[in-house]
Amino acid sequence: MAFLPVLLLLLLTVAHRASSQDSEETSETLPRGCGWGLVRPYTLLCDLDSIWGVAVESVAAGGALAAILLALVLLCRLRHVSEAEKRSGVGPILLLLLGILGLFSLSFAYLIEQDESLCLLRRALWGLLFAVCFSCLLVQGVRLRRLGRERRSPGGCALTGLALGLSAVQGIIAAEWLLLTVLREGRAACQYLPLDFALACSYVLALLLAALTAASLALCGKTRQWRCSAIWLLVTCLLSLLLWVAWVGFYLYGNAWLGRSPDWNDPALAIALVAQGWLLLLFHAIPEAHICLRPPPQPTAPDYFDTSQNSTRMRETSFDEDIPLSHRQFVENQGLRSGGGGHHNGNTGARPSAPFRSNVYQPTEMTMILNGGAVSTSSQSQVHAAYTLLSHSAAAEDACTLVRSGTFFIAQE
Repeated sequence: MAFLPVLLLLLLTVAHRASSQDSEETSETLPRGCGWGLVRPYTLLCDLDSIWGVAVESVAAGGALAAILLALVLLCRLRHVSEAEKRSGVGPILLLLLGILGLFSLSFAYLIEQDESLCLLRRALWGLLFAVCFSCLLVQGVRLRRLGRERRSPGGCALTGLALGLSAVQGIIAAEWLLLTVLREGRAACQYLPLDFALACSYVLALLLAALTAASLALCGKTRQWRCSAIWLLVTCLLSLLLWVAWVGFYLYGNAWLGRSPDWNDPALAIALVAQGWLLLLFHAIPEAHICLRPPPQPTAPDYFDTSQNSTRMRETSFDEDIPLSHRQFVENQGLRSGGGGHHNGNTGARPSAPFRSNVYQPTEMTMILNGGAVSTSSQSQVHAAYTLLSHSAAAEDACTLVRSGTFFIAQE
């Protein structure tokens, strides 16, 4: 629950600062758009002259609300996810939504003027929250890789535990950095070089590169069912990498080149947080949640009338089920009489396939009723023509036997 300490600390800071304002500070002229007792250092939350603060606040609040709603939908619909392959991805998605909510919450810390406690919070949670998000992307890549190759996935608890373990490494790195710079060297928490801040996030960048590699390998799986999820994951990792290159380059070199080095540091970091949160939400969390909550496809019955399909069920269909008992007995007797010492084409012989059988004329009871108990001369000629044509092929002896049996019963009628 990384976002809860952020919100709690921000609320405590607001309450402490509001209660300790003296009469001189309350008599200051408020910026345009501020009211309801908001004074420095919280004027960026309402100052319409510095519109970037209001824009970041609005976008971050909307993203936090969207992440909460998506997490509630996942939790409410979890019992409807019956497939084990899909249930294994719910845990990393919920952890990712928690990390996204933390990113949006941390962006509010950059809309307040710096002090020691706020700078400690920024430096401690920046890399940790990004590590949580990128660890979730990495374990999703591992999961999709296993599903593509072996059609099974590790459990959701195991994947969530792996993501938390990978994130804990960044927490240790951030804690050591704070101990070395603040406690041992006695520096102020707000006094640090931008290069040191970027180097402290090098492990986060390594997690992102590992997630990109895992997403690329997931596309090489044999199963096409999970290829859509792998494509969304690959797009998310690529866009995240481009975003990190952009904000790190601007934070290290762009501000100094433009001459806005100390003033634009906080806006650059706040915009990076909000942009990364929405990127993860739109390109991974929402599509992956939709795939997990989508009902499984219903099995479709085979189309026996489609002669272009070579269905196993059609080849295994026994023709004896469609022939009456008296017809089958006559066919067996005729095979024994005509076969003699030759080969026997009974039930054990090769039978023609269903598409071939559909081209053979077969008189039915309805035909006999319509013809007044007898088959017309044209129908008899069609039977004899089919029998003559089929008798020249050794592979169609069963079909000839069927036609012969039909002709016999026509004559009997």
